Amino acid sequence: MKSEKYSVAGRCFEGVLLIKRGDSRAGARLLRTALGELPEAAFLMHSAVLLAELAEGLGGAGQIAEGLAAVDEGLARAERTAGRWCVAELLRKKGELLLLRGAPAAAADAEDCFRQALDWSRRQAALWWELGSATSLARLWHHQGRTEPARELLAPVYGRFTEGFDTADLRAAKVLLDELAPG
Repeated sequence: MKSEKYSVAGRCFEGVLLIKRGDSRAGARLLRTALGELPEAAFLMHSAVLLAELAEGLGGAGQIAEGLAAVDEGLARAERTAGRWCVAELLRKKGELLLLRGAPAAAADAEDCFRQALDWSRRQAALWWELGSATSLARLWHHQGRTEPARELLAPVYGRFTEGFDTADLRAAKVLLDELAPG
């Protein structure tokens, strides 16, 4: 039985990898199926963050409503299981999905999610998720023509990193900072 649980968990992470590599549709399908097979108690601590990854995959596949439902389920699980360690990432992904949905109040609702995500990540001293939240909020502000506040938000967070500059998140933050540079 134990090996079955790890096999299902392995398929969860294979789905996440597909999503990260840009195959959102296949990754979301695999991850959703594997999450459905994962016993409730197994990997309970990680289920909320896996739902955040599922939400990203669903959003990338154009299934925004389903992605938002996955985020909401992840937030509910985080609350139920005291797994609040990933709330910042869930909120950030919710903001990204809201922007993809493009409703009239999307930018304001997304900004609210990004600000909440920043707050959570800072209270938890979760620098990596602070970077993601700051990057998302700075990108939104940049698109709104609020370049100076975007740079003032993102530059100090990026500046606290001492390694990992080849990772996708730090590369994306650096590209955005270069776009935000005066001149």
